[in-house]
Amino acid sequence: MAGVRHPLTIAIDGPAASGKGTIARALARHYGLPHLDTGALYRAVALAALEAGVDLTQGPAVAALARALDLDHCDDARLRADRVARAASAVAALPEVRNALLDVQRRFAAAPPGAVLDGRDIGTVILPQARAKLFVTARPEVRARRRFLELAARGTPTSEAEVLADIRRRDLADSTRPTAPLARAPDAVLLDTSDLDIDEAVRRAIDIVEARIAA
Repeated sequence: MAGVRHPLTIAIDGPAASGKGTIARALARHYGLPHLDTGALYRAVALAALEAGVDLTQGPAVAALARALDLDHCDDARLRADRVARAASAVAALPEVRNALLDVQRRFAAAPPGAVLDGRDIGTVILPQARAKLFVTARPEVRARRRFLELAARGTPTSEAEVLADIRRRDLADSTRPTAPLARAPDAVLLDTSDLDIDEAVRRAIDIVEARIAA
């Protein structure tokens, strides 16, 4: 870590269950930086809309909830519920909501000494000038297996086939939405975690960031 110039901003993008959240948290610990799971922002807004009975297709109404969002709500265990995840995908497609959360994310990253943000449009929209950008991915079948095991550990009844179908639907929705679609930034380094364990993936991520810092 010697010689690292601050602020250090690290943008990590990728599809669901690719390992980007785990890697982002590990990088945040390694560099002593705060971490923001931007997907949690959208899940928190989605949960607020569901609880308030707000129509998820009504951009201005959902955006009002986004502007009033308390970041502490991003730690709510209820955000991991399937219905909230599905609602979050709908909410994330609303331009009004993305605009409302844009400043929140940029302010978080701008505060010294920097930050690690993970999501789907960090390197392309939120932090296009990030010092280091990673695009973390894995084969759909691998991601489905990971998510299935995670859900099984929580006691959530489902099948691996159902999880794979849901992941494919989310991938399609995220990559084809008209506003800030999931995409690899031209200067983002691809990290495929399909055949890596957690420790190997984190080591490779650190190597990527170190190379960007040195450059």
